[in-house]
Amino acid sequence: MRKYRLSLVLLSVLLVVMLVAGCGGNAGAPGGSSSGGAQGDTIKIGFMGALTGNEASYGIETLKGMKMAAEDLNKAGGVLGKKIEIVESDHGSKQTEAASVVQKMISKDRVVAIVGDPTTGKTKLAAPICQQNKVVLLSAGAVGPGVVEFGDYIFRDTLLDAVAAPAVTKYLVNELGWKKVAIVTSTNNDYSVGLTKIFEEALAANNAQIVDRESIQDGDQDFSAQVTRIKQAKPDGIIFTGYYTEGGLFMKEVRKQGLDLKMAGGDGLLSPVLWKLGGDAVEGSMVYTGFAADPENAAPQTKEFIKKYQAANDNKLPDMFSAQGYDAVMLLAKAMKEANSTDPSKFKDALAKTKDYPGVSGTLTFLPNREPVKSPVYLLEVKNQQFSIKAALPTEAPKA
Repeated sequence: MRKYRLSLVLLSVLLVVMLVAGCGGNAGAPGGSSSGGAQGDTIKIGFMGALTGNEASYGIETLKGMKMAAEDLNKAGGVLGKKIEIVESDHGSKQTEAASVVQKMISKDRVVAIVGDPTTGKTKLAAPICQQNKVVLLSAGAVGPGVVEFGDYIFRDTLLDAVAAPAVTKYLVNELGWKKVAIVTSTNNDYSVGLTKIFEEALAANNAQIVDRESIQDGDQDFSAQVTRIKQAKPDGIIFTGYYTEGGLFMKEVRKQGLDLKMAGGDGLLSPVLWKLGGDAVEGSMVYTGFAADPENAAPQTKEFIKKYQAANDNKLPDMFSAQGYDAVMLLAKAMKEANSTDPSKFKDALAKTKDYPGVSGTLTFLPNREPVKSPVYLLEVKNQQFSIKAALPTEAPKA
């Protein structure tokens, strides 16, 4: 199996290299179009994410937010006299499909920008293709390291793990008494591997001890051996850096072995699937996020967004992905208006100058490296099979 997975990864990397090499200087790409990237009466913005598979919860919500933004913009007259059109795609949560989905939206659909992917690993596959073709990529979910470094067309509007995890770790150690911690990493998940490193550094800075390190992989279902070792290590809590599918199943095994431990992790756990799979085992589990729907205390623009979302979704509350998908489209539209152009080579510079933007997911400023600064980080807790706000924690901008 290890050789098989390695082959898939190598195939994905090779596909990216071939696509980038084959598309350099493409005069037909949006960035090189004399029309400035718009076709006729529409401006096409692509959605990159999963609508099926293990990551579908992220993609479905991101797309909902994007469509809401496009609808609001179009009702107000569009952008520069043109309508916003969201071009949908679905890579099915498959690493091997991500690069081809991006290339299709650029070469065939002729999008001027792509919002996505909600995950770090697939954003990293998309970034070099978008950079080479001069198409803006704005991820509404990738929080791991090594994303914007691909070039000046690459952005994200999410709260970074490097900002959020240290604040959450401080709370876990000082407020909840987690002095000894077990940490679980999904080794075939870039997001999980990167988040584990950040948590390790934050735990050390807060004088907490990692008493056990366990490895899993996305797609695993049997965690009995890992939980047995955690039981022997006797931690105060479990930091799980993977996704919601494995997180829910992992906690079922924790309860099966009689452990009364809580799990904490990043927004990779942010999905109702967490309790659909984990049931009562995930009650008390904690997830951090850059957005939490708080209708009573939210800013006016956020209250309006929550109201519209609930009206279209059986009174359910929006999550981080839908809010940041909405903000991503609005940020792109704002940049086009300020640049008076739908040409990505022009509006990317306006986008980079964004400062104190009052988005529905929070106030955002892009640093010179196009990384976002957002505050606070919300720590959510699973109560009665729903996410409730446990704490709003202040954050600090990453040091240069």
